[in-house]
Amino acid sequence: MLDRRRFVALLAAGVTLPTVAHAQLPETPPFPDARLADADAALFWRKVREQFPIPSGEVYLNNGTCGSSPYPVLKAVFDMYMEEERMEDVNPEQYPLFGYGNFDQYRDPLAAFIGCRRDEVAIVRNATEANAIMANGLDLKPGDEVLMSDQEHPSGEGPWGLRAKRYGIVIKRFKLPVPPKNPDEVLQLVNDAITPRTRVIFVSQITTTTGVVLPVKEICALARSKNIVSMVDGAQVVGMMPVDVHDIGCDMYGSSPHKWLMAPKGTGFLYVRDEFIDRVWSNTTTWGWDQPQIRAARFQQYGSANLPVVAGMIAAIKLTQQIGLDRIEKRERELGDYLLAQMIARGAESWTSADPRMRCAIITVNTPGVLRVDLENWLWKEHKIRIRGGDPSKLRLSTPYYLQKADIDRFLDKFDAFKKKT
Repeated sequence: MLDRRRFVALLAAGVTLPTVAHAQLPETPPFPDARLADADAALFWRKVREQFPIPSGEVYLNNGTCGSSPYPVLKAVFDMYMEEERMEDVNPEQYPLFGYGNFDQYRDPLAAFIGCRRDEVAIVRNATEANAIMANGLDLKPGDEVLMSDQEHPSGEGPWGLRAKRYGIVIKRFKLPVPPKNPDEVLQLVNDAITPRTRVIFVSQITTTTGVVLPVKEICALARSKNIVSMVDGAQVVGMMPVDVHDIGCDMYGSSPHKWLMAPKGTGFLYVRDEFIDRVWSNTTTWGWDQPQIRAARFQQYGSANLPVVAGMIAAIKLTQQIGLDRIEKRERELGDYLLAQMIARGAESWTSADPRMRCAIITVNTPGVLRVDLENWLWKEHKIRIRGGDPSKLRLSTPYYLQKADIDRFLDKFDAFKKKT
């Protein structure tokens, strides 16, 4: 490796160093027409798989942590970098900076995709930032209670934990059964945990721990009936299944589309119901924090950032619409149901609900006698199969739409082999 001292010495000696070629996307076939899915579904999904940079020999079962952006999305990002860095915008006041201004050309398609108006959505960098705005933007007093499940992501719990420690609010948790029987059971648990001091209900639409789909529409209606603010972490939802925030009826909703929408990392959004916007303080302040007329756009005024990845997020939305979100959800459910049935047949204990309304593309099982960390390392190092889970023996397995049934069978075969050798 050429270290800095050697590099400087070579330059001083007049040595010509080789030119480093700029990164280029590989030549890929056009994205398949969605009509092929009706004529030959297996061929369609094989062609879709070719659009992802994950090597053909790798099996990726961890979209619950991070998805892979397909080539059309990457191209949108790279093209925007090349365009913006030329500094040739027709407007002499416009520069390749995201974080100043409304950027309605990006908020319009995003708002249409999640079922709200442009003025109700802000483009942020991930669900962590959206959750922080939710938690820190609301006026609360010491002793006010925030109710959440015991399966929230650390990025959902963390902002509330900070407020509890610094300002004396109280966090209460209701315990989700593993697995839950049905949505009514969960709704009753939420109702029973509400007290006269409950001011906020904060829940994930799909939990990160077990992938259970919670009845957020009913939870938000319950909150509204009791004059409680409802906030939803949708990091695991957008791109996996349709999202209509107006239909859900929440006051605030945030997400990280880099998981299931396959958007670039560093993209996210925050929805705030229009009637609720004026109750929320901005977290990061620059121009616009005190401009109520720009509505939710004031929550995205955070200074210079990365405009090309925002263009990539919009490309991911268009690609999802091109495939069809209903088709994607159906595909992911079928793969998830197959994988869950196969794991149960192997003696795994399902932590995924038997109620199909409460599951989609994340299945979670407990595998007594199989140490998750050992299995995870062995699968990756020996067989290029990537999974995620929790200690000692929980496996959280994702079934994104580009996954092939043969990939699942390969994982199952190696899982069997690991069990035999342990």
